[in-house]
Amino acid sequence: MTGAAGVGRAVAPWRRRRPPRDALVGGALVAALALAALLAPWLAPFDPAEQRLEQRLEGPSAAHPLGLDELGRDVLSRLLHGARVSLLVGLSVVFLAGLLGGAAGALAGWSGGAMDAALMRLADVVLAFPGILLAIALVGVLGPALEHLIAALVAIGWVGYARLLRAQVLAWREREFVLAGRALGLPPWRLLLRHLLPNALPPFLVQVSLGMAGAILAEASLSFLGLGIQPPTPSWGAMINAGRGHLLDAPHLTLFPGLAILAAVLGLNFLGDGLVEALDPERRP
Repeated sequence: MTGAAGVGRAVAPWRRRRPPRDALVGGALVAALALAALLAPWLAPFDPAEQRLEQRLEGPSAAHPLGLDELGRDVLSRLLHGARVSLLVGLSVVFLAGLLGGAAGALAGWSGGAMDAALMRLADVVLAFPGILLAIALVGVLGPALEHLIAALVAIGWVGYARLLRAQVLAWREREFVLAGRALGLPPWRLLLRHLLPNALPPFLVQVSLGMAGAILAEASLSFLGLGIQPPTPSWGAMINAGRGHLLDAPHLTLFPGLAILAAVLGLNFLGDGLVEALDPERRP
């Protein structure tokens, strides 16, 4: 009887810690985006650049489920290939910005003093400008291209990771296990990499999911303005820009790319909210 009761008590906490609903919904949407991007060459029914001018602006049909654009190109095929661009930009930006910002934040939090002050003042300067306006200015100077777009988004995105990791390092560096490691003579890099950073990983993962959503939305915004991905490469933002002149006669040109952006951003935000709930012990039921 005691063994059975003990098993029941051991199983109950596991049941209470099932993944939050937000994380499941967000994970499903993000998985769908990733699969659409990875399998686009096989899922797309037509070549995204193939033109059928005699069928331009046709609405959804059995042959073309999402219709055709102003040049007679299949909207579904372009949406699927546009997902590849969004995923590439999102992953590239969060990786580079997370690497740069994480290194800066960890260095600032661990070193303190003049190094901390210099890095945080640089972060304050970047934060003083509206992010999207600074990205527009940088891409305008560098020229519209995929690599320039990624560089501009990294230049404005590293600050959030730096401030977050700095705060985490400051919170953990005076804990007993870190002080014990110092007393044992462990080198600072080992304390930072083996003990401090793993404890700072949960909030960092949340920031990554939210940062990827922001990068996808920023890419769509810049492409909408003509400063991002250039034709004929499909981009959700550029597709909305091309279709805004046909809102009355062909609303599907803006509707479906807009829904794709909405699903991607909502999915990543739901995933981030779910991670907050799952990784924060105080918010667990």
